[in-house]
Amino acid sequence: MFGADKGNVASTDDRMNGKRLKIGIVQARFNAAITDTLAQACKLELLALGVAEKDIDHVTVPGALEVPVALQALAEKAGYDALVAIGCIVRGETYHFELVANESGAGVTRVSLDYQLPIANAILTTEDMPQAVARQEEKGRDAARVAIEMANLLESF
Repeated sequence: MFGADKGNVASTDDRMNGKRLKIGIVQARFNAAITDTLAQACKLELLALGVAEKDIDHVTVPGALEVPVALQALAEKAGYDALVAIGCIVRGETYHFELVANESGAGVTRVSLDYQLPIANAILTTEDMPQAVARQEEKGRDAARVAIEMANLLESF
């Protein structure tokens, strides 16, 4: 679909260009040892891909269940080309894990669809803390790349 011969569809390089994009990050503070690393990796990748530091807004909320409402507030503010959701939910011994994982994920998706705004979902859902640690940097970088690529893709339509 995105070959160079497809007319006005952006090339891969163009899709990964963060210049002129405004990105909002919403980070859950729960499991901050993980979410701080996710957020830092995301910001560094955004900067590496050309997003200006002044065009990155970063807010924190208590936990993953609060991420969607903060995303919604940023979406209503307008001016963002994409948003990033950051959190870490580690399975415990109760049903709470499923509730938080399902509801935060559904909320992120709903905001994205309601506002036709790309949201890179980097809310980790892991069985244990070592799994979260193993994924924190890579998933932070991935979220930045998803946000930029999707912002550029939607702009090309």
